[in-house]
Amino acid sequence: MKFSWRLFLGIGFFYALITAVYAKLSSEIIGSLALLLSTLLAILLGFYFWFIDRRIVGYLPEDNLEGEIADRAGELGFFSPHSWWPLLVGFFMTLAGLGVLLGWWLTIMAVAGLLISIFGFVMQYQKDKSSY
Repeated sequence: MKFSWRLFLGIGFFYALITAVYAKLSSEIIGSLALLLSTLLAILLGFYFWFIDRRIVGYLPEDNLEGEIADRAGELGFFSPHSWWPLLVGFFMTLAGLGVLLGWWLTIMAVAGLLISIFGFVMQYQKDKSSY
């Protein structure tokens, strides 16, 4: 994590320098705004990684300069083997995007379906407390 926050803060300060030079030499507002937003995003990521690095006890395998690839091996998490919810989320998201082009009535219906499908996707493995 130490490398990550140092990298993003370094990129953020570089972008800040480039933004100042570009804004001074150019009269273009859009390019200056894009560089400013890139600066803020890099600083935001650097701050987030710094904040997480303070809370982690010890080092991550990425911080070990003599580390091996196998040091990071292990369980990555739980991935659903068969879930129909991502398909529904994608369908309703596509329908919501098309609704912006075709009519707001379609967007409203698609957003309602999107909220239901996101809720189903998030809660699909929750167990009822009364079943214990």
